Amino acid sequence: MKGHHRLDVWKRSIEFVSAIYRLTADFPDIEKFGLISQMRRSAVSISSNIAEGAGRGSKREFRNFLSYSQGSIAELETQLIISGQLKFIQKPELEPLLNELEEISRMVIGLQKTLKVN
Repeated sequence: MKGHHRLDVWKRSIEFVSAIYRLTADFPDIEKFGLISQMRRSAVSISSNIAEGAGRGSKREFRNFLSYSQGSIAELETQLIISGQLKFIQKPELEPLLNELEEISRMVIGLQKTLKVN
């Protein structure tokens, strides 16, 4: 039941959720139901899909949920870039977040490769 707890990519994605929540706490109030909500949902979705996939009964299902996680990573990357363009995030703050998100993506892809279905 707690197989996902041992996965480094899940642990790292959980830490990233906290970073996104801290970041978006400083966004303009007008974005409460816009970018703030979207970014938080995307961040939570990354780790949630890893956990749900790990809890499924087959490698094929796990791979599918890792694909969903990759989709959430792409969404969040886009939202971070938009936030930078809107000047809600400054470049020195944005770059490390994008780098960390890229590393999480690499880890998800690596995990997918270990679950190849013949």
